[in-house]
Amino acid sequence: MTDQRYVLFEQDQQARGINLEEVKAKLKALKVETPSWGYGDSGTRFKVFQQEGVPRDPFEKLEDAAQVQKYTGVSPSVAIHIPWDKVDDYGKLKQHAEGLGVKLGAVNPNLFQEDDYKFGSVTNSDPAVRRKATEHLIECVNIAKEIGSKDLSLWFADGTNYPGQADFRKRKRWMYECLQEMYDALDDNQRMLIEYKFFEPAFYHTDLADWGMSFNMAQKLGPKAEVLVDTGHHPQGTNIEHIVAYLLDEKRLGGFHFNSRKYADDDLFAGALNPYELFLTFFQIVSALNDEDAGVRQNAENIAYMLDQCHNLEPKIPAMIRSITNVQTMYAKALLINLDEVQKAQEKQDVLAAEHAVRQAFEIDVTPLLHVVREEMGVPRDPMAAFLKSGYQDKILARGKGGASW
Repeated sequence: MTDQRYVLFEQDQQARGINLEEVKAKLKALKVETPSWGYGDSGTRFKVFQQEGVPRDPFEKLEDAAQVQKYTGVSPSVAIHIPWDKVDDYGKLKQHAEGLGVKLGAVNPNLFQEDDYKFGSVTNSDPAVRRKATEHLIECVNIAKEIGSKDLSLWFADGTNYPGQADFRKRKRWMYECLQEMYDALDDNQRMLIEYKFFEPAFYHTDLADWGMSFNMAQKLGPKAEVLVDTGHHPQGTNIEHIVAYLLDEKRLGGFHFNSRKYADDDLFAGALNPYELFLTFFQIVSALNDEDAGVRQNAENIAYMLDQCHNLEPKIPAMIRSITNVQTMYAKALLINLDEVQKAQEKQDVLAAEHAVRQAFEIDVTPLLHVVREEMGVPRDPMAAFLKSGYQDKILARGKGGASW
C-alpha cells in the first residue's frame, strides 16, 4: 500500500513542476564509496582511541563496509589505503569483497607516515626520497590495475614550517615530475584525483594548498588528471560550491571526499554541521547535470563520491550510515530545485525570487521520498534503525580491542 505521506508529497512536487520519476532515478544512481580506514581505530594528535570490535585486518574492514552497503544500497565500493591495506594477494582481497557484495574502489597512496618523508615526499630535496615516493605511486597504480580500480586519490602532506626552509618553485617542479611519471603509468581508463589542503601538517605552506594549484597541476598533466575536493580542507568561509561550479565548467571535477568541520579538517560525518553547504554543493552538480554543454554534463555524471572520515568517539559503522543518509537527504533536496524557476528569476535579476526557489527545495521534508526510493531498491526505509536492530554491532565485539589503525 502506498504511503499516504508520499502521495501528498508527490502531489506537492507535481504542482511545483518536478518530475519525481527522474528524481528517483538519480537518487537510485547515486553511489558513495566508504573508506577502509574509516572502520579502523583512529584518534587525534594526542591519542588514538581504541574501540572494541574494530577490524583487525583489511578483510574485516570489508566485512564492516558490506554492512553499510547492505542497509543503504548506495555504497557498493570501498576505498583502500596503501600500505594500511597492503596484502600479499590482492586477488584474494578482491574476491573476498565481491563475496560480500561490494568491490574495491579508489586506491590511496600513503606518502606521509615514514621517517623518510619528514621533509616531504615528492617534493623532498633528496632525489632518493623523491624516487622512493614515485615508486610507491606507481606501485599503487599497479595495485589499482590488479583489482580493477580506475581511480587513484592523491593527497600530499608535503609542506614547510618556516620561511626559507625550502624553495617553493623547485618543490613545485619536483612534484610535477613525480606526478608525470605516475600519470604515464596509468591505463587509459584510469585517472588520478589530485586533492589539496590549505594547511596541516605543515604550518607555513603546503605544496598543494588550494583547488587552483591542483587544477593547474591536472591541466599540465593531461585529461586523466582531475581535482578532488575534500569538504574539510578549506580556509574558513570558503565558498566550496563556487569552486565546484568552476571545476565543472572546466570539466575537471574528479570527485569528493565528504566530511564535515567547524574549524579545520575535523572528520565529522557529512552534513553534521553545515547541511546547507552540502545542499548548495549538490545544487551546482544538479545544475551541471542539466547543462547544455555535453562535456559539463559528462563531468557531472562521472564524479566519484566518497566519505573520508575517521570516527574517534562514535561507533564506526553507524557513523558511516549516518553520513550516507545525510548525503542522500541533501542530494534529494537539491534534485527538487525547480531549475527553470531559478533561471527565469536570474534572467529577470530578481534576487529574492532566485534565492527563494533554491531555499524552498532545502526546506522540503524528503523523508517520504527517501522511504519510497529505498523500498524500491530493496533496502530498509530506515537504514540506521535496521542496522542497530540486526545485532551486527554486538557480534563484532568478539574481535576485542587492538584492531587495525592508521
